[in-house]
Amino acid sequence: MACSLVSKRPLIILRNCLSNSTWARRSPLYLDDADSQCQFGIFPRRFSAEAPASEHMNLIKQLRERTSSPIKDVKAALIDCNWDIEAAQKELRKRGKVLASKMSARTAAQGLLALAQNETRAAVIELNCETDFVARNDIFQYLASSLAKLALSVENPPLSAAGVSPVGPEYLEDLKMNFDHPKFSGETTVQNAITEVAAMMGENVRLRRGFLMSTPNGIVSTYLHTCPRPGLGRIAGVLSLEAEDQLSLSDALQRVGSELAMHVVAAKPLFLTRELVSSEAMESEREILRSQAESTGKSQLAIEKMVEGRLKKYVEEVVLMEQKFVVNDSINVKTVLNNLSKEVGSSVKIGSFFRMEVGEGIQREGTSSSSEPVAQAA
Repeated sequence: MACSLVSKRPLIILRNCLSNSTWARRSPLYLDDADSQCQFGIFPRRFSAEAPASEHMNLIKQLRERTSSPIKDVKAALIDCNWDIEAAQKELRKRGKVLASKMSARTAAQGLLALAQNETRAAVIELNCETDFVARNDIFQYLASSLAKLALSVENPPLSAAGVSPVGPEYLEDLKMNFDHPKFSGETTVQNAITEVAAMMGENVRLRRGFLMSTPNGIVSTYLHTCPRPGLGRIAGVLSLEAEDQLSLSDALQRVGSELAMHVVAAKPLFLTRELVSSEAMESEREILRSQAESTGKSQLAIEKMVEGRLKKYVEEVVLMEQKFVVNDSINVKTVLNNLSKEVGSSVKIGSFFRMEVGEGIQREGTSSSSEPVAQAA
Protein backbone atom coordinates (compact mmCIF):
# COMPACT_ATOMS: atom_id res chain seq x y z
CA MET A 1 0.00 0.00 0.00
CA ALA A 2 2.79 2.38 0.90
CA CYS A 3 4.44 1.56 -2.35
CA SER A 4 1.26 2.40 -4.23
CA LEU A 5 0.85 5.82 -2.56
CA VAL A 6 4.44 6.75 -3.21
CA SER A 7 4.12 5.86 -6.88
CA LYS A 8 1.00 8.05 -7.32
CA ARG A 9 2.37 11.12 -5.53
CA PRO A 10 4.61 12.32 -8.42
CA LEU A 11 1.65 12.07 -10.79
CA ILE A 12 -0.52 14.22 -8.51
CA ILE A 13 2.19 16.86 -8.18
CA LEU A 14 2.70 16.92 -11.96
CA ARG A 15 -1.02 17.32 -12.59
CA ASN A 16 -1.29 20.21 -10.13
CA CYS A 17 1.70 21.97 -11.68
CA LEU A 18 0.31 21.61 -15.17
CA SER A 19 -3.16 22.84 -14.18
CA ASN A 20 -1.66 26.02 -12.69
CA SER A 21 0.71 26.73 -15.58
CA THR A 22 0.25 29.32 -18.34
CA TRP A 23 0.20 26.58 -20.94
CA ALA A 24 -2.67 24.88 -19.17
CA ARG A 25 -4.70 28.07 -19.01
CA ARG A 26 -4.31 28.56 -22.75
CA SER A 27 -4.83 24.95 -23.85
CA PRO A 28 -8.38 23.85 -24.69
CA LEU A 29 -7.43 20.31 -23.53
CA TYR A 30 -8.02 21.38 -19.96
CA LEU A 31 -11.38 23.08 -20.57
CA ASP A 32 -14.50 21.05 -20.08
CA ASP A 33 -17.20 23.53 -21.23
CA ALA A 34 -17.93 27.03 -22.58
CA ASP A 35 -17.91 28.56 -19.11
CA SER A 36 -14.40 27.33 -18.56
CA GLN A 37 -13.35 28.91 -21.88
CA CYS A 38 -14.72 32.30 -20.80
CA GLN A 39 -13.12 31.90 -17.39
CA PHE A 40 -9.66 31.40 -18.84
CA GLY A 41 -10.01 34.05 -21.59
CA ILE A 42 -10.67 31.83 -24.65
CA PHE A 43 -12.94 33.49 -27.26
CA PRO A 44 -12.42 31.63 -30.52
CA ARG A 45 -15.55 32.95 -32.28
CA ARG A 46 -14.98 36.62 -31.41
CA PHE A 47 -11.47 36.71 -32.88
CA SER A 48 -12.84 35.95 -36.35
CA ALA A 49 -15.25 38.94 -36.23
CA GLU A 50 -12.81 41.66 -35.14
CA ALA A 51 -10.81 41.94 -38.38
CA PRO A 52 -13.82 42.62 -40.68
CA ALA A 53 -15.17 45.23 -38.23
CA SER A 54 -11.85 47.07 -38.39
CA GLU A 55 -11.91 46.94 -42.18
CA HIS A 56 -15.45 48.30 -42.19
CA MET A 57 -14.43 51.26 -40.06
CA ASN A 58 -11.54 51.94 -42.41
CA LEU A 59 -13.88 51.90 -45.44
CA ILE A 60 -16.27 54.28 -43.69
CA LYS A 61 -13.38 56.63 -42.97
CA GLN A 62 -12.11 56.49 -46.56
CA LEU A 63 -15.52 57.15 -48.11
CA ARG A 64 -16.21 59.95 -45.66
CA GLU A 65 -12.91 61.61 -46.66
CA ARG A 66 -13.74 61.20 -50.36
CA THR A 67 -17.27 62.60 -50.22
CA SER A 68 -17.64 64.63 -46.97
CA SER A 69 -21.06 62.98 -46.61
CA PRO A 70 -22.55 62.36 -43.14
CA ILE A 71 -21.25 59.19 -41.47
CA LYS A 72 -24.69 57.56 -41.29
CA ASP A 73 -25.19 58.06 -45.05
CA VAL A 74 -21.71 56.71 -45.78
CA LYS A 75 -22.30 53.59 -43.67
CA ALA A 76 -25.74 52.99 -45.18
CA ALA A 77 -24.35 53.22 -48.73
CA LEU A 78 -21.52 50.80 -47.93
CA ILE A 79 -23.90 48.28 -46.37
CA ASP A 80 -26.27 48.50 -49.36
CA CYS A 81 -23.31 47.98 -51.73
CA ASN A 82 -21.87 45.07 -49.73
CA TRP A 83 -18.91 47.20 -48.59
CA ASP A 84 -17.75 47.97 -52.15
CA ILE A 85 -16.36 51.51 -51.74
CA GLU A 86 -16.48 52.43 -55.44
CA ALA A 87 -20.08 51.32 -55.81
CA ALA A 88 -20.98 53.06 -52.54
CA GLN A 89 -19.47 56.32 -53.79
CA LYS A 90 -21.61 56.17 -56.95
CA GLU A 91 -24.64 55.36 -54.84
CA LEU A 92 -24.00 58.40 -52.63
CA ARG A 93 -23.80 60.64 -55.70
CA LYS A 94 -27.14 59.31 -56.96
CA ARG A 95 -28.78 59.83 -53.58
CA GLY A 96 -27.19 63.26 -53.30
CA LYS A 97 -28.68 64.50 -56.56
CA VAL A 98 -32.15 63.45 -55.43
CA LEU A 99 -31.59 65.13 -52.06
CA ALA A 100 -30.25 68.30 -53.69
CA SER A 101 -33.36 68.50 -55.86
CA LYS A 102 -35.56 68.27 -52.76
CA MET A 103 -33.55 70.96 -50.96
CA SER A 104 -33.64 73.46 -53.84
CA ALA A 105 -36.80 75.12 -52.51
CA ARG A 106 -35.23 75.93 -49.15
CA THR A 107 -34.04 79.48 -48.41
CA ALA A 108 -30.32 79.98 -48.96
CA ALA A 109 -29.36 83.43 -47.69
CA GLN A 110 -25.83 82.72 -46.44
CA GLY A 111 -22.76 82.12 -48.59
CA LEU A 112 -19.88 84.03 -50.13
CA LEU A 113 -18.92 86.43 -52.88
CA ALA A 114 -15.99 85.28 -55.01
CA LEU A 115 -13.82 87.67 -56.98
CA ALA A 116 -11.50 87.07 -59.94
CA GLN A 117 -9.74 89.89 -61.76
CA ASN A 118 -6.92 91.08 -63.97
CA GLU A 119 -5.80 94.63 -64.82
CA THR A 120 -8.78 95.47 -67.04
CA ARG A 121 -11.54 93.07 -65.90
CA ALA A 122 -13.15 91.89 -62.68
CA ALA A 123 -15.89 89.33 -62.08
CA VAL A 124 -17.87 88.80 -58.88
CA ILE A 125 -20.30 85.93 -58.29
CA GLU A 126 -22.56 85.15 -55.33
CA LEU A 127 -22.81 81.51 -54.24
CA ASN A 128 -25.46 80.90 -51.58
CA CYS A 129 -25.99 78.21 -48.96
CA GLU A 130 -28.19 77.90 -45.89
CA THR A 131 -25.67 78.31 -43.05
CA ASP A 132 -22.36 80.08 -42.48
CA PHE A 133 -20.96 76.71 -41.38
CA VAL A 134 -21.13 75.48 -44.99
CA ALA A 135 -19.81 78.85 -46.23
CA ARG A 136 -16.62 78.10 -44.28
CA ASN A 137 -16.24 74.68 -45.89
CA ASP A 138 -13.19 74.24 -48.14
CA ILE A 139 -15.15 72.56 -50.96
CA PHE A 140 -17.79 75.31 -51.00
CA GLN A 141 -15.08 77.99 -51.11
CA TYR A 142 -13.23 76.15 -53.86
CA LEU A 143 -16.41 76.01 -55.96
CA ALA A 144 -17.08 79.73 -55.45
CA SER A 145 -13.55 80.68 -56.52
CA SER A 146 -13.76 78.42 -59.58
CA LEU A 147 -17.04 80.00 -60.65
CA ALA A 148 -15.56 83.51 -60.38
CA LYS A 149 -12.63 82.49 -62.58
CA LEU A 150 -15.05 81.03 -65.12
CA ALA A 151 -17.11 84.25 -65.11
CA LEU A 152 -13.95 86.27 -65.73
CA SER A 153 -13.22 84.19 -68.83
CA VAL A 154 -16.63 84.82 -70.46
CA GLU A 155 -16.10 86.46 -73.85
CA ASN A 156 -18.35 89.12 -75.39
CA PRO A 157 -20.88 89.37 -72.54
CA PRO A 158 -23.88 91.67 -73.11
CA LEU A 159 -23.22 95.13 -71.63
CA SER A 160 -25.81 96.92 -69.54
CA ALA A 161 -26.29 100.68 -69.56
CA ALA A 162 -24.00 100.97 -66.54
CA GLY A 163 -21.13 99.16 -68.27
CA VAL A 164 -21.55 96.07 -66.08
CA SER A 165 -22.32 92.72 -67.70
CA PRO A 166 -24.53 90.12 -65.98
CA VAL A 167 -22.84 86.69 -65.89
CA GLY A 168 -25.23 84.82 -63.62
CA PRO A 169 -26.58 81.27 -63.72
CA GLU A 170 -28.27 81.79 -67.07
CA TYR A 171 -24.81 82.29 -68.65
CA LEU A 172 -22.74 79.87 -66.59
CA GLU A 173 -24.82 76.81 -65.68
CA ASP A 174 -24.29 74.94 -68.95
CA LEU A 175 -20.59 75.78 -69.28
CA LYS A 176 -18.01 73.08 -68.60
CA MET A 177 -15.17 73.48 -66.16
CA ASN A 178 -12.32 71.38 -64.78
CA PHE A 179 -11.94 70.90 -61.04
CA ASP A 180 -8.75 69.86 -59.29
CA HIS A 181 -9.68 69.30 -55.65
CA PRO A 182 -8.92 66.20 -53.50
CA LYS A 183 -12.65 65.61 -53.00
CA PHE A 184 -13.92 67.13 -56.22
CA SER A 185 -12.12 66.64 -59.54
CA GLY A 186 -12.73 66.11 -63.24
CA GLU A 187 -14.69 67.91 -65.95
CA THR A 188 -18.36 68.66 -65.44
CA THR A 189 -20.92 71.40 -66.03
CA VAL A 190 -21.45 74.22 -63.57
CA GLN A 191 -24.95 72.98 -62.75
CA ASN A 192 -23.75 69.44 -62.01
CA ALA A 193 -20.90 70.78 -59.87
CA ILE A 194 -23.32 72.85 -57.78
CA THR A 195 -25.64 69.84 -57.39
CA GLU A 196 -22.81 67.60 -56.22
CA VAL A 197 -21.57 70.14 -53.69
CA ALA A 198 -25.13 70.59 -52.40
CA ALA A 199 -25.32 66.82 -51.94
CA MET A 200 -22.00 66.78 -50.07
CA MET A 201 -22.99 69.67 -47.81
CA GLY A 202 -26.55 68.52 -47.17
CA GLU A 203 -27.86 72.03 -47.87
CA ASN A 204 -29.38 74.02 -50.70
CA VAL A 205 -26.50 75.53 -52.70
CA ARG A 206 -27.19 77.86 -55.60
CA LEU A 207 -25.43 80.32 -57.87
CA ARG A 208 -27.53 83.43 -57.42
CA ARG A 209 -25.90 86.07 -59.62
CA GLY A 210 -22.68 87.33 -61.14
CA PHE A 211 -21.36 90.50 -62.76
CA LEU A 212 -18.41 91.33 -64.96
CA MET A 213 -16.84 94.79 -65.33
CA SER A 214 -14.21 95.73 -67.89
CA THR A 215 -12.57 98.92 -69.09
CA PRO A 216 -10.43 99.48 -72.19
CA ASN A 217 -8.95 102.79 -71.02
CA GLY A 218 -8.00 102.37 -67.41
CA ILE A 219 -8.01 99.95 -64.49
CA VAL A 220 -10.59 97.99 -62.51
CA SER A 221 -10.22 98.29 -58.74
CA THR A 222 -11.86 96.02 -56.17
CA TYR A 223 -12.32 95.62 -52.43
CA LEU A 224 -13.66 92.64 -50.48
CA HIS A 225 -14.90 92.93 -46.91
CA THR A 226 -14.88 90.08 -44.35
CA CYS A 227 -12.47 87.80 -46.24
CA PRO A 228 -11.98 84.21 -45.04
CA ARG A 229 -9.27 83.91 -47.72
CA PRO A 230 -8.03 85.98 -50.69
CA GLY A 231 -10.69 86.39 -53.38
CA LEU A 232 -13.62 85.60 -51.07
CA GLY A 233 -15.77 87.85 -48.89
CA ARG A 234 -19.27 88.94 -47.92
CA ILE A 235 -19.33 92.47 -49.40
CA ALA A 236 -17.67 93.61 -52.61
CA GLY A 237 -17.01 97.01 -54.13
CA VAL A 238 -15.87 97.24 -57.77
CA LEU A 239 -15.19 100.31 -59.89
CA SER A 240 -13.32 101.34 -63.00
CA LEU A 241 -11.01 104.34 -63.24
CA GLU A 242 -10.49 105.72 -66.74
CA ALA A 243 -7.67 108.06 -67.77
CA GLU A 244 -7.48 110.08 -70.98
CA ASP A 245 -3.75 109.42 -71.31
CA GLN A 246 -2.86 105.71 -71.16
CA LEU A 247 0.69 106.62 -70.14
CA SER A 248 -0.69 108.11 -66.93
CA LEU A 249 -1.64 104.69 -65.51
CA SER A 250 0.47 104.50 -62.40
CA ASP A 251 0.71 103.28 -58.82
CA ALA A 252 -1.23 106.35 -57.73
CA LEU A 253 -4.17 105.24 -59.86
CA GLN A 254 -4.04 101.76 -58.29
CA ARG A 255 -3.84 103.18 -54.77
CA VAL A 256 -6.73 105.61 -55.15
CA GLY A 257 -8.77 103.00 -57.02
CA SER A 258 -8.46 100.58 -54.09
CA GLU A 259 -9.48 103.31 -51.64
CA LEU A 260 -12.50 104.23 -53.75
CA ALA A 261 -13.56 100.57 -53.98
CA MET A 262 -13.41 100.41 -50.18
CA HIS A 263 -15.43 103.65 -50.08
CA VAL A 264 -18.14 102.03 -52.22
CA VAL A 265 -18.41 99.17 -49.72
CA ALA A 266 -18.60 101.50 -46.72
CA ALA A 267 -20.74 104.38 -48.07
CA LYS A 268 -23.23 102.35 -50.18
CA PRO A 269 -23.70 104.85 -53.05
CA LEU A 270 -26.67 104.32 -55.38
CA PHE A 271 -25.78 106.70 -58.24
CA LEU A 272 -22.54 107.91 -59.81
CA THR A 273 -23.48 111.56 -60.42
CA ARG A 274 -26.29 113.92 -59.47
CA GLU A 275 -27.58 113.83 -63.05
CA LEU A 276 -28.06 110.06 -62.89
CA VAL A 277 -30.44 110.21 -59.93
CA SER A 278 -33.77 109.11 -61.37
CA SER A 279 -36.73 111.48 -61.22
CA GLU A 280 -38.76 108.71 -59.55
CA ALA A 281 -36.22 108.44 -56.73
CA MET A 282 -36.16 112.22 -56.24
CA GLU A 283 -39.96 112.52 -56.19
CA SER A 284 -40.32 109.60 -53.79
CA GLU A 285 -37.78 111.11 -51.39
CA ARG A 286 -39.38 114.57 -51.77
CA GLU A 287 -42.79 113.20 -50.72
CA ILE A 288 -41.31 111.48 -47.68
CA LEU A 289 -39.45 114.62 -46.61
CA ARG A 290 -42.53 116.81 -47.19
CA SER A 291 -44.65 114.54 -45.01
CA GLN A 292 -42.06 114.73 -42.24
CA ALA A 293 -41.78 118.52 -42.52
CA GLU A 294 -45.56 119.08 -42.46
CA SER A 295 -45.80 117.28 -39.12
CA THR A 296 -43.81 120.15 -37.55
CA GLY A 297 -46.71 122.57 -38.08
CA LYS A 298 -44.54 125.26 -39.65
CA SER A 299 -45.52 127.58 -42.49
CA GLN A 300 -45.56 126.40 -46.10
CA LEU A 301 -42.54 128.52 -46.96
CA ALA A 302 -40.55 127.04 -44.07
CA ILE A 303 -41.65 123.54 -45.08
CA GLU A 304 -40.40 124.05 -48.66
CA LYS A 305 -37.01 125.22 -47.37
CA MET A 306 -36.78 122.21 -45.07
CA VAL A 307 -37.62 119.83 -47.91
CA GLU A 308 -35.05 121.32 -50.29
CA GLY A 309 -32.34 121.30 -47.61
CA ARG A 310 -32.96 117.68 -46.69
CA LEU A 311 -33.20 116.71 -50.36
CA LYS A 312 -29.74 118.17 -50.92
CA LYS A 313 -28.44 116.12 -48.01
CA TYR A 314 -30.08 113.01 -49.49
CA VAL A 315 -28.23 113.55 -52.78
CA GLU A 316 -24.94 113.90 -50.91
CA GLU A 317 -25.62 110.58 -49.18
CA VAL A 318 -26.52 108.48 -52.25
CA VAL A 319 -24.46 110.03 -55.08
CA LEU A 320 -20.91 108.70 -55.19
CA MET A 321 -19.29 111.90 -56.53
CA GLU A 322 -20.97 113.98 -53.78
CA GLN A 323 -20.21 111.68 -50.83
CA LYS A 324 -17.63 112.49 -48.18
CA PHE A 325 -14.55 110.35 -48.79
CA VAL A 326 -14.31 107.67 -46.08
CA VAL A 327 -10.52 107.87 -45.97
CA ASN A 328 -10.58 111.64 -45.51
CA ASP A 329 -14.02 113.06 -44.73
CA SER A 330 -12.84 116.66 -45.14
CA ILE A 331 -13.20 116.23 -48.92
CA ASN A 332 -15.69 114.54 -51.23
CA VAL A 333 -15.05 111.95 -53.93
CA LYS A 334 -15.15 114.59 -56.67
CA THR A 335 -12.24 116.38 -55.01
CA VAL A 336 -10.35 113.08 -54.70
CA LEU A 337 -10.56 112.59 -58.46
CA ASN A 338 -9.51 116.18 -59.17
CA ASN A 339 -6.44 115.75 -56.96
CA LEU A 340 -5.62 112.42 -58.65
CA SER A 341 -5.88 113.99 -62.11
CA LYS A 342 -3.34 116.63 -61.11
CA GLU A 343 -1.02 113.98 -59.65
CA VAL A 344 -0.94 111.77 -62.76
CA GLY A 345 -1.09 114.64 -65.25
CA SER A 346 -4.25 113.45 -67.00
CA SER A 347 -8.00 113.65 -66.47
CA VAL A 348 -9.27 110.67 -64.45
CA LYS A 349 -12.91 109.71 -63.99
CA ILE A 350 -14.94 106.84 -62.59
CA GLY A 351 -16.37 104.83 -65.49
CA SER A 352 -18.78 102.69 -63.49
CA PHE A 353 -19.14 100.95 -60.15
CA PHE A 354 -21.23 98.39 -58.33
CA ARG A 355 -21.63 97.05 -54.82
CA MET A 356 -22.77 93.55 -53.80
CA GLU A 357 -23.52 91.98 -50.45
CA VAL A 358 -24.29 88.35 -49.62
CA GLY A 359 -27.99 87.71 -49.10
CA GLU A 360 -29.23 91.25 -49.85
CA GLY A 361 -32.84 91.17 -50.99
CA ILE A 362 -33.37 87.50 -50.09
CA GLN A 363 -36.45 86.89 -48.01
CA ARG A 364 -35.52 85.11 -44.79
CA GLU A 365 -37.96 83.17 -42.67
CA GLY A 366 -40.05 85.48 -40.54
CA THR A 367 -39.35 88.59 -42.66
CA SER A 368 -41.33 90.37 -45.32
CA SER A 369 -40.46 89.86 -48.94
CA SER A 370 -38.49 92.38 -50.96
CA SER A 371 -37.27 92.59 -54.50
CA GLU A 372 -33.88 91.13 -55.30
CA PRO A 373 -31.36 93.81 -56.35
CA VAL A 374 -29.06 92.88 -59.17
CA ALA A 375 -26.40 95.31 -57.98
CA GLN A 376 -25.99 98.89 -56.86
CA ALA A 377 -24.29 100.29 -59.93
CA ALA A 378 -23.55 103.48 -61.77
